[in-house]
Amino acid sequence: MTINRRDALTLIGSGAAISLPALPLAAAAAPVAFAHGVASGDPSADGAILWTRATPASGAGDIALDWHVAETAEGKPVRSGRVTARAARDFTAKVEATGLQPGRDYHYWFTGPSGERSPAGRMRTLPKGKTADVVMAVVSCQLYGGGFFNAYQSIAQLDRLDAVLHLGDYIYEYGTDGFGADVAKKIGRLVEPAHEILTLADYRARHAQVKRDADMQAAHARAAFICVWDDHEVANDDWMGGAENHDPKTEGDWKARKAASMQAYFEWMPIRDPKPGQPWEAINRSFDFGDLATIVMVETRLLARSKQVASKGEGIAPADYAPMMAERAQPERELLGPAQLGWVERTLAASVAAGRPWQVLGNQVVMARVAGPDLEKQMGAEKFGAMMARLPAMWRDRLMAGIASYRAGLPFNFDSWDGYPPARERLYAAFRRAKSRPIVLSGDSHAAWANDLHDASGALVAAEFGATAVTSPSYGSLLPGIGRYIADANEEVRFCDQDNKGYLLLTLTQQDAVADFRTVSTVLAKPFTQATAKRFRVATKIDQPIAEIG
Repeated sequence: MTINRRDALTLIGSGAAISLPALPLAAAAAPVAFAHGVASGDPSADGAILWTRATPASGAGDIALDWHVAETAEGKPVRSGRVTARAARDFTAKVEATGLQPGRDYHYWFTGPSGERSPAGRMRTLPKGKTADVVMAVVSCQLYGGGFFNAYQSIAQLDRLDAVLHLGDYIYEYGTDGFGADVAKKIGRLVEPAHEILTLADYRARHAQVKRDADMQAAHARAAFICVWDDHEVANDDWMGGAENHDPKTEGDWKARKAASMQAYFEWMPIRDPKPGQPWEAINRSFDFGDLATIVMVETRLLARSKQVASKGEGIAPADYAPMMAERAQPERELLGPAQLGWVERTLAASVAAGRPWQVLGNQVVMARVAGPDLEKQMGAEKFGAMMARLPAMWRDRLMAGIASYRAGLPFNFDSWDGYPPARERLYAAFRRAKSRPIVLSGDSHAAWANDLHDASGALVAAEFGATAVTSPSYGSLLPGIGRYIADANEEVRFCDQDNKGYLLLTLTQQDAVADFRTVSTVLAKPFTQATAKRFRVATKIDQPIAEIG
């Protein structure tokens, strides 16, 4: 659902619209703080988006900031300019720095009206021409109350990093009694505001809290982020017309909530603002890394997605199996929509024609065919019985209901691409027409994945790597080791880790792509240790299945 001119005018009435005219600057140059750090994003060959927030004194108006880009953190600026942190945008400021050299590291910072200096950030422009390698961290699902952002501390300490791909769930909408509440109370990471977020002020406050986290600030200061949202930036299991976690009877109009969440996202994230004449939901875009790779970021939530047949964790009665599977198979059901699918195909084809060996699809939800595991059969009666005895009665009932649905052929997750098989086949056909066998990157599932993707004919069409959560709990929190049973039950799944938290480190060269599944020992405390759980390699052109190399 798009935001039209009438919607925008409604938001202007509350001081919320993206395109408000500039207001006069505050008469007094009161000191400001940079309590939320700095960030960069959407890099190009000659620059990037630079972001900060100027925390004002009470009652301040718009605030003039100067920005600077230099070759070292303390060096003489090679580019400078002025940007306004506007009250109507929650005192956030974004500017696109241009005129820089391709494939080089730069440092940047902001200064306030009284000479205050922000922390310095670092970013790397996209390379042009011959490119030996690219190193990217891939992250998703960072429930603030779910744990400490140890994965971001690890990312901030990496010696080499070209960009961070964030595949969504940067914030969660739940209140202090919602998802992950027990852990949040235990470790003292209660969300702000305490209630489930619904309004523009609510979404702004939640983004602000995440940006105050020291590890989050360190990661943003380390490299440019290339971001898309998933569902929790608005509400759980959302689609273009609503969400599982939105009740219009008690939570108001869906369009208003969605608009507020997107407004806050564009204010608080280092992403380009919507293009004039385009819907706010259209955040699909691409990035060329020299002659090596094209990163294609797609939007699978708000632009065109049809309503899910069932939401994650929803109980399904046997009488509903056949109607649900019939609805799932309807050819008109969408995730990307025709316009975005056409853009994906054209972008992939252009990358192939340019001779780049890698096309990488930044996508929110798992694409592989994943059948749910029959744990009773796979584990054996004795081991399964012992596991069931340890579970609370509520979880025993839900687990058995899930196993029954899997035995009947229902997929593991209707919210993933498995809930939209005709749309998936249309995407696979686009891969073939573009002559691309891309690497698909996925988030959302709170688990790590290495999958070989096949179309309906059985042909290998792509490799998929799923990034585990930064903090958000997974099925492994309840059933440790379940990932190996999921892998064993599925031909396409080479590796599934439902237990660990961390991130994916993807290294592309002209010869191969290597995916390192980096893990942190805990998200409940500091200090922590880190390790590589698995390493996989994909050969150029992906003409062979994924190979485990460590």
